Amino acid sequence: MLGFALSGAAAYAADLAVFLALRAPLGLGLDPVPAKCVSFLAGCTVAYLGNALGTYRRRTVTAREYAAFFGVNLAGAAVQLLCLVVSRHGLGLTSARADTVSGLGVGMALATCLRFWGNRTLVFRQREARPTWTG
Repeated sequence: MLGFALSGAAAYAADLAVFLALRAPLGLGLDPVPAKCVSFLAGCTVAYLGNALGTYRRRTVTAREYAAFFGVNLAGAAVQLLCLVVSRHGLGLTSARADTVSGLGVGMALATCLRFWGNRTLVFRQREARPTWTG
């Protein structure tokens, strides 16, 4: 679990840094939804590398695991985007602080729970051990 948390922390830092840079008035000043989409890709890439090379390093990476990882993370991104959209368009909270709290606070917390479950259950699950015969 520590490896997952460290990979997640690095991914969160990348996601946050890219999101804030894209939203900054002196930066690109992008709308929060496209900015979140781009920052998700940065965070997802960091998370995959951290999990594949660190947390689950004893495992070989397969095409199925790679596709499942991005599927799980896309579901997590959808949760984050939904939180941002509900906050901005449903509740009318349009400040930069509200965008950050909804997309990278509440949304990230909910998405992290989903990602942890999905990665353990669907992506990096342990294969059943085959019995070995000695004799």
